[in-house]
Amino acid sequence: MTEDNRPRPSRSPSRFPIPSLGQKERDESGGNGPSGMGPGGENPGPFRNWLVPGLFLAFYLIWSIGGAKMRAEPTIPYSEFVTAVESNRVKSIEITGLTVSGEFEEARNVSGQETKKFRTNLPPIHDERLMPLLRDKGVTITAESDEPGLFMYTLLNFAPFFLVLGFFAWMSRRNAKMMGGPFAGIMKGRVKRFEKESQVRVTFADVAGQKAAKRDLEEIVDFLRSPEKYRRLGGKVPRGVLLVGPPGTGKTLLARAVAGEAGVPFFSINGSEFIEMFVGVGAARVRELFEEAKKVSPSIVFIDEIDAVGRSRGAGLGGGHDEREQTLNQLLSEMDGFSRNDLTIVIAATNRPDVLDPALLRPGRFDRRVVVDRPELAARKAILGVHTRDKPLAADVDIDQLAADTPGFSGADLANLCNEAALGATRRGADEVTDADFRAAYDKIVLGELRESKLDPEEKRRVAIHEAGHAVVAHFSPHAEPLQRVTIIPRGMALGVTQQTPVGERHMMTRPELEARLRVLMGGYAAEKLLLGDNSSGAENDLKRASEIAFRMVAHFGMSDEIGPVYHEHRTEHPFLGQRVATDGGTSDRTIHTIEEEARRILIAALAEAQNILAEHRSNLEALRDFLLEKETVEKADLAVLLGPAVKARTATDSDSVH
Repeated sequence: MTEDNRPRPSRSPSRFPIPSLGQKERDESGGNGPSGMGPGGENPGPFRNWLVPGLFLAFYLIWSIGGAKMRAEPTIPYSEFVTAVESNRVKSIEITGLTVSGEFEEARNVSGQETKKFRTNLPPIHDERLMPLLRDKGVTITAESDEPGLFMYTLLNFAPFFLVLGFFAWMSRRNAKMMGGPFAGIMKGRVKRFEKESQVRVTFADVAGQKAAKRDLEEIVDFLRSPEKYRRLGGKVPRGVLLVGPPGTGKTLLARAVAGEAGVPFFSINGSEFIEMFVGVGAARVRELFEEAKKVSPSIVFIDEIDAVGRSRGAGLGGGHDEREQTLNQLLSEMDGFSRNDLTIVIAATNRPDVLDPALLRPGRFDRRVVVDRPELAARKAILGVHTRDKPLAADVDIDQLAADTPGFSGADLANLCNEAALGATRRGADEVTDADFRAAYDKIVLGELRESKLDPEEKRRVAIHEAGHAVVAHFSPHAEPLQRVTIIPRGMALGVTQQTPVGERHMMTRPELEARLRVLMGGYAAEKLLLGDNSSGAENDLKRASEIAFRMVAHFGMSDEIGPVYHEHRTEHPFLGQRVATDGGTSDRTIHTIEEEARRILIAALAEAQNILAEHRSNLEALRDFLLEKETVEKADLAVLLGPAVKARTATDSDSVH
C-alpha cells in the first residue's frame, strides 16, 4: 500500500498523490571577502601594482620617441624640395635612409604654418642630379645611418617578449598572493564554522514541533556531553546521522540545534560546494573539512544537500576518474577513518535519500536516519506561535484555525505565511496584523498573486462555467473534498480557481477518493461542453493531472483488474543521474499500451459521471455561473446556499485547488 505525504493545499499537484521533493532546501551562505585582497586582508603594494603598466608605458615612449621629431616637421613634396634647392632657399639637410630633414634659409608657409623646418622623402629611384645640385648651391649635407644602435636594436627586438613574460609572471604572483598560494582559493572550501558559544545560539527550544526527530537527536547531544556513559557498556553512538524530509521542514535548524545543545563547534557546508571544474578539488575540500573538525573535537560536521555529492556510483555515465565519484570516495574514507576516541559526528540533510550511494548508508557511516516530516496540526500551531510572537496580532487572529487551515505546510511555509501577513499589514499602514492579512497571505502563497489583466466578457463567461463545473461536481460527488471557495479572479497562472480544503490529516487515498478527484477534474471540461457546446484550451491542466492520476492508479497502485497488482515505471518520469539511466526496460510495449488503454477507460468513465452530475444539477450549475459573473468570488457559506446540501459527508483527503 502506497503511503502518501502530508496533505498540502496547492494548485499544482506534481506527480499526484506523492508531492515532488525535487526542490532543495537552501541555507544562508557567507559572502566573499573584499575584492582584490589577500587572505590576511593585505592589499598589494602600489609599486607592484604599477610595475607592469609602467614598463609598457616606457616601451611605448622609447618606441615612439624617434618618430616624435619627424611628426613635428611638416612634409613637402620631393619636387618642391628640388625647386627650393635650385632657388637657393635651402640652408642645410640631414639624410637618414630615404628621409630628408632640412632647414630653409628663411621661414616660409608650409602646410598652413610658418616654419623653417621641413621633411621630405627621397624617391626609391636614385636621382643622380641631386647631390651635384646640393654641392653647387652650397647646402650643408649631413648623413646618418638608419640602422639603430646595438642597445636600441636589442631593446626593440627583445622588449616585447620580456614584457609579455613579465606580465604573466606578475599576474601569477598577484593571484597566488590574493588566494593564499597557488590555487589556494580553489582548493580551499567554503566551510562555515560556528563557535560553540559565540555563534551557535540555537537550541531545541527554538525548534517547534518535530518531537520524534528531536528525541532521536537528543541522544547525539547526550553522547557529545557524556561519551563515557555509552562507552561503559560498550555502546557506540552513530557516527553519521542523515536527516531526511521535504524542503523547508527544518533539517538545517535541527543540526544547528544539536551543536547549540551540545556546546561544540559546528562546521557547515553545502554538498554542491565540494564540486569544482578542477579534478581533485572536491576530495581536497573533504580532507580539509574533516582535518579542521578533528582539530577541535568534539565537533559536528553538517553537510546540507548531500545528494549533490553522494549519489549512487556506477550508472555508466562516468568512470572512477569522475570528480563527483572521487569526492564521494574521499568522504567515505574520511568517515571510516574516525578513531574510537574521535568525537566528530557527521550530520547530513537531503530530501532525496533514494539516490544516495548504498555505501554511504551502511552501518558505521550514516547508519541512523531521522525523518523530518511536515508538521502535524499541533506542531503547526507551535510553529505559528514561534513566528508570530514578535508580531502584534489583532483580536480576530485565531492561531488554532490558521493551523487547521494549513495542512501540508512546512515550517518554512508557515514562516513565509506569517511574514507575508506582516508585510500586507505594513502596506495598509496598520498597527496590527489581522485575520484578513493572514487570509490574503494564504491566497498569495497557495493560489498565486493577483493579476492585473482583465478578461473580456466572453472569456469571463467561459471561465465562470468552467469553475462552476468543478464546484458542482465536487459538491455532489461522494468522497470529494469539501469546497472552500470558487473565484474567477485571475491568480498566478490560472484564470480561475476552485479551492477545496481537507478535514483532518490523511496519509493515503482510496480508489473511491481518487475517482472522486478525477470527476472533479473533469467537471470543468464537461461543463463547457454542456453549456457552450465546445471546449477550450483552459482544460489542458485538468486533463494533464487527471491523466497522471489515472496512469498511476493502473501502473502504480494496482487498481486495474487488467494489469493487476504490478508496479510499472511511469513513462514520463525522469530518474536522477546515478540511480537509473533507462526507465522502461522492464515494461513491454504491449503492457504500456494496455496501461494506457486502462487509464483511458478510467478517464472516460470519470467524464461520463461528471456529465451525469452536471446534467442532473444543471440549475445549480447555472445559478453558480451567474453568481460568479456578478460577484467573481463565492465563499463557503454562499456555496452552501447556492448548491444546497451535499450528497453525503465527505471523507478527508489531500487538499487540492482545481483550475
